Amino acid sequence: QVQLVESGGGSVQAGGSLRLSCAASGRRYCMGWFRQAPGQEREGVARIYSHTGGTHYADSVKGRFTISQDNAKNTLYLQMNNLQPEDTAMYYCAAVGDIGSCQWSMFDYWGQGTQVTVSS
Repeated sequence: QVQLVESGGGSVQAGGSLRLSCAASGRRYCMGWFRQAPGQEREGVARIYSHTGGTHYADSVKGRFTISQDNAKNTLYLQMNNLQPEDTAMYYCAAVGDIGSCQWSMFDYWGQGTQVTVSS
C-alpha cells in the first residue's frame, strides 16, 4: 500500500517560485504530479521513474518545472519556477504501485492535494 502526503503549496505572484514536497511510503514504480483547476480535468504535470530517475513533463511546464526525488528520504519534489496564473490549481502527488507502465492513466495512488494560487 502506498501513502502520499503533499506539502508546500501556497500563493505567489506571477514570476514567483514554489517547491512542492510529497512524503511517500510503500513500494512505488514511478511517481508524478498532477493538477486540477476548477472546472477543468485533471492533467499530468511531471512524472519520474523511481529506480532510473527518468522524467517526463507536460509541454505546458517544460523549462519551468523540475521533478526530482530523494529516495533516501522517500520524498518527491516539484520545483516550480516562473509561475503563471494559468498554473493555479490543486496539485496532487501520485504513484504507480506495481511494475508496468508510467503512463498518466496508470497512476493509482493519490495524495490529498495542495493548493497553488498564482496572481497576476
